[in-house]
Amino acid sequence: MLTVLESLKLSAEYLEKKGIESPRLNAELLLADILKCKRLDLYLKYDQPLNEDELNKYREYLSRRGKNEPLQYIIGKADFFGLEFKVNPSVLIPRPETEILVDTIINLEKQKNDLIILDIGTGSGNIAISLALNLPQSKIIALDISKEALSVAKENAEIYNASNQIEFVRKNILDEFSLNDLMFDVIVSNPPYVGIQDYKNLQKEIVEYEPRIAVTDDEDGLKFFRKIIHLSIKHLKHHGKLFFEIGMGQSNVVYDMMKNSGLYNIQIIKDYQNIDRVIYGIKK
Repeated sequence: MLTVLESLKLSAEYLEKKGIESPRLNAELLLADILKCKRLDLYLKYDQPLNEDELNKYREYLSRRGKNEPLQYIIGKADFFGLEFKVNPSVLIPRPETEILVDTIINLEKQKNDLIILDIGTGSGNIAISLALNLPQSKIIALDISKEALSVAKENAEIYNASNQIEFVRKNILDEFSLNDLMFDVIVSNPPYVGIQDYKNLQKEIVEYEPRIAVTDDEDGLKFFRKIIHLSIKHLKHHGKLFFEIGMGQSNVVYDMMKNSGLYNIQIIKDYQNIDRVIYGIKK
């Protein structure tokens, strides 16, 4: 029987040959999921032999990862903002960059009570749930076009007892629909912002596995910004704020769109790679 250490060595070599980035880390995370332990705990199990069921499952995981299936879909979960979210191919995998969006909102709004927040394109619910747990007096409406995505989001909300704070609604933001007379303190979105030309050049993990509708607008990457800005002017309260995650090279054009719509005090925040990643503005 192969030991944990031997299995990790062979697995990392296999993933490296398949061109997987950070092959050792991937090998460790996959095996840790199978052994139901933390990755660092593997170092305490180096001499432990893997039984036949564990080896077979590990081989299956490695085969899937070698075909560029995202690790998070294989193990069914992703870390975000100190929480663990269930994910599957119906939802975009939460990214560390999006934590900046959530953190910005919390820092600006944490002194306020009874916030009403609209999350557009909620996916796994990672933004809405993170905000609900950190802004416990808030009420959140979370929209998504995908029934399957909303099912995942609702399951995640139940895990963290956030269901009472969040109302999940199936809507296509591009369609004409009514929010009745609802007015929001905060509107937030991590929209599909990759243009169709750039989409073709993304990593195989994204193009072949993640939901296309969560990544690209099949146009110029700006369609959802236009629609959401227009919606926000109608449904933000006086001094309410609109927050976006944006893609590389989009900050200037989104800034102008927000400014031309009447939003003011528009701020841009950079991510860990010094790329403009979050933008927000205030309604007069």
